[in-house]
Amino acid sequence: MVFSSIAFIFYFLPLFILCYYLADKRYKNAVILCGSIIFYAWGAPAFIFVILATTFADFYIVRLMAAQAGRARMALLCFSLCINLGLLFYFKYSNFFVENVNLLLARVGINEVKWTKLILPIGISFYTFETITYVVDVYRKVHKPLRNFWDYQLYIILFPKLIAGPIIRFHDFADQIYDHTQFETPDNRLRGLYRFFIGLAKKVLIANVMGANADLIFNMPQNELGTLTAWAGALSYTFQIYFDFSGYSDMAIGLGLMMGFRFPENFNNPYTSLSITDFWRRWHITLGSWMRNYLYIPLGGNRVNNKWRLYLNLWLVFLASGLWHGAAWGFVIWGAYHGFFLVIERLFLGKWLQRMGKVAVIYTFPVVMIGWVFFKTEYLHLALGYFQRMLSWHADTAAWKPDREYLAMLAVAAFFSFFAIPELGKKLQQKIFYNQYSLKMHFAMAVAGLLLFIISAGHITTASFNPFIYFRF
Repeated sequence: MVFSSIAFIFYFLPLFILCYYLADKRYKNAVILCGSIIFYAWGAPAFIFVILATTFADFYIVRLMAAQAGRARMALLCFSLCINLGLLFYFKYSNFFVENVNLLLARVGINEVKWTKLILPIGISFYTFETITYVVDVYRKVHKPLRNFWDYQLYIILFPKLIAGPIIRFHDFADQIYDHTQFETPDNRLRGLYRFFIGLAKKVLIANVMGANADLIFNMPQNELGTLTAWAGALSYTFQIYFDFSGYSDMAIGLGLMMGFRFPENFNNPYTSLSITDFWRRWHITLGSWMRNYLYIPLGGNRVNNKWRLYLNLWLVFLASGLWHGAAWGFVIWGAYHGFFLVIERLFLGKWLQRMGKVAVIYTFPVVMIGWVFFKTEYLHLALGYFQRMLSWHADTAAWKPDREYLAMLAVAAFFSFFAIPELGKKLQQKIFYNQYSLKMHFAMAVAGLLLFIISAGHITTASFNPFIYFRF
C-alpha cells in the first residue's frame, strides 16, 4: 500500500485517523503500532513476520549488549550487524550475486548455479538502516536502549516512514516515542494535513505525468530514438524521481506531524545546487546523514592524514550508496559517477564553481540529469546505448510526441525545481513550510490543499499509471 493509492487515501487513512484521535493518550502508540502492522501486511503479508522476528531478536541482543563492556559488547554489536546486513544481502543482493556468478561460469563453460529468485521485502533498505542506527547508537552510548520491545517495534515499523523514509537515526527520534502527543496540537494536525496534500499533488500531478512519458521514451527501441526525444526522456525522469520521492517524503512528514512526530526534512531544492557536493547536502538528506555518520566517519572521514585516502573514502561511500539503491550495475555506476564528481570538486573544480555563484546550476543540473540515465536503465549497455542517442544527432520519429498535459506539467516541474534560486522563492517556501501560521494563512492553505486533494484524487481514480520509484528499495 502506497500513500497515493485509493486503498490508503479512502480507506486506511480515514479509519486510522478516526481510531487514533478517539483513543486515550495511553493507547495512542498501540493504535499506531497496530495500524503500522496492518499497513505493511496489506502489501507484504508474508514479510511482516520477517520484520517482527528480526526486531524481536535485535531488541534483546541490544539490551544484553548495553549491559556488557569490552569484547563482549563488541561481539554483540557484530552479531546484530551480521543479522541485519545478512538479511539485507540475502533478500536484496543474492539474485544479483548469483546472476553475475552464472555469467562468469558460462564464460568458462561451467554449468550455472540453480537458484530460485527471491522477492524483495518492501522497504527493507530503510528499516535495516534504522535497526543499525539503534544498535550502533546504543553501542556508542549516545542513547540508552528503549524500555520495552513494543517501543522499539514502533520506532522501526512506524508506517509514515516505513516504506521510504525519511531514515531517522535512533538518538534523534527515541524521545519522541514517549512525548509526541504533546506536539499533537490542532495547528500541527492542520499543517501536517496541508503538507500531505502538497506531497500528494507533487506525486500524482507532476511525477506520474513525467514518469509515464519517461517510461515510453526509455522503452522505445533505441534505433527509433531521436536525439531530442532522448533528452526529453532524461529530463522527464529527472523531474519524475524528484517529485516522486520528495512528494512521498512530504506526505510522510505530514502524516507524522498529524500525530505529533517531527521527522527531518529529506529534500532542500536539490536541483538548485551549485555543485555535486551541494547536491548531496540537499538530496535524500537523511541517507546522506546516515552514510556520513555510520560509514564515512568510521572509515576515517576527513581525519585521515593522506588526502588520497580521503578521496578513496568518499568514493567508497558513494559506491555503497549506489549499491544501496539497487542490485544492478547501473546503480553501482551511478554511485561511482557521483563519487567521481565529488572527488574532482575536492581536487580543483570546487574553487571554480564557487567563483561562478548561482550560475553554477548550469553545471550541476546536467551532471545530475546524465547520472539519472544510469539509475533509470540499471544496465550499463542500455545506458551507453541511450547516451549514444543523446550525444549524436538522430532525427526524431513519430513514436513519441509530447501532449498538452505533458508540456504543462513539464513547465510546472521546471518552475518548482528552480523557484527557490531567487530570494523571493526561498521566502515563500519558508512561509509555507516552516513559519507560524496566522488564521488567514490557515484559511488560504486549507482552500489550496483541498483543491489539490480533489484534483489529485480525481487523477488517482482515473489513471492507471501510479508507481513509486523508491517502493522497491
